[in-house]
Amino acid sequence: MKNLKIVGRIIFALPFIVFGLTHIMMGNKMGGMVPSFIPGGVFWVYLTGIGMIAASISILINKVSKLGALLLGILLLIFVFTIHLPGLFNPQMMQMALGGLLKDTAMAGAAIFLSGYFSEEKKLA
Repeated sequence: MKNLKIVGRIIFALPFIVFGLTHIMMGNKMGGMVPSFIPGGVFWVYLTGIGMIAASISILINKVSKLGALLLGILLLIFVFTIHLPGLFNPQMMQMALGGLLKDTAMAGAAIFLSGYFSEEKKLA
């Protein structure tokens, strides 16, 4: 059972390192995804990339993992409400927005669940 916890933690956390690196490496291209009502544009792409990497590392090394998982879940819900949900009202973006909305909602739920799990167990494997 202990090994499953470790494997699950790794499988969950690793994609966020990739997502975070993608945000950093392609920040200028992704800047257009930041809603126009949010000032700062590309700055937020880089900041969220760093946040995803930090949360992922936190979960992987099991240090400050409750906070890391909770903040990751909140970040993903912000993506849902500011990027994906408005995208549903754009016919050209609807299919892509729905996929992103469902993915980020599911991963936010998993991150928040994991945060609660970390709080119940002092050390997760």
